[in-house]
Amino acid sequence: MAESSASACYGIDIGGTKIELVACDAALQVSWRKRIATPQGDYAGFLQAVETLAADADAALGQAAHAIGIALPGVRDRRSGRQLSANVPAITGQCVARDLQERLQRPLHFGNDLQCFALSEAHGGAADGYASMFGAILGTGAGGGYCVQGRLIGGFNGLAGEWGHWSVPANLLQRHGLPLLDCGCGLRGCVERYVSGSGVAMIERHLGGSAANASDVIALAEAGDARARQALDIHRDLLGHSFAALILALDPHVIVLGGGLSQYAPLYEQLPAAIAAHLFAGVQVPPIVPPRFGDAGGARGAALLACQPTFS
Repeated sequence: MAESSASACYGIDIGGTKIELVACDAALQVSWRKRIATPQGDYAGFLQAVETLAADADAALGQAAHAIGIALPGVRDRRSGRQLSANVPAITGQCVARDLQERLQRPLHFGNDLQCFALSEAHGGAADGYASMFGAILGTGAGGGYCVQGRLIGGFNGLAGEWGHWSVPANLLQRHGLPLLDCGCGLRGCVERYVSGSGVAMIERHLGGSAANASDVIALAEAGDARARQALDIHRDLLGHSFAALILALDPHVIVLGGGLSQYAPLYEQLPAAIAAHLFAGVQVPPIVPPRFGDAGGARGAALLACQPTFS
């Protein structure tokens, strides 16, 4: 049995394929962690999985955590309390916060999974010490979170950082001969459909290729495939424009990349020029840096919500 701590708290990151719990002390030192598969279509099974995961942590640590932070995907309708999610069908339309509160019976602190990634990187992560930061996830989808002086900015709807659902300008779609795509959020032409990892593969296929994912496109490009290189060039231009708009709107002191594309090293060399091409003279591009905590950032950020809720 692990040594107990009076200030133990848990962070739970709920994703489309896995649910991860980390147990931390007030200094965010991880003492225990566990991952399980996410029940996709069974809401009762989903609730039971989270409850069992917390119970497993309690048993391993010899005590119940005093608080739990939970990073949920999607958006919560603040009027109805229902969760809107694209990648966990089981929780879409459900009052997840209320139902988990009934089962876990301790203080819960909820955050968006993308925002929890940003919060984690703002505290001890790649953005530690910066006056403001934006954490941009480039994975299956695209989104992020915004922190100022280490504090997560949620906004009126809790949507601050949902840059993935800004629109790609028509002139850029026309420049690259790309179609206007529907988005799972109900809008059309969202940035997410083009700059995410899925977007890279979509662009390559639109050019006549057959890549299944961004990794395929990158491998083809590195092997000299002209179509894959063109797809990456188009993607970089679209991503550069979206980050330029982000800089004009929020002007963060640093941008931390997350998601699968954050592992593609050339992005960090190539993005500054691609962003600058869409900014007027005199505007400087902030540092673009990789994450310090990788795919563990969501759970760590959720734990931070619980351990130090004043940052939420």
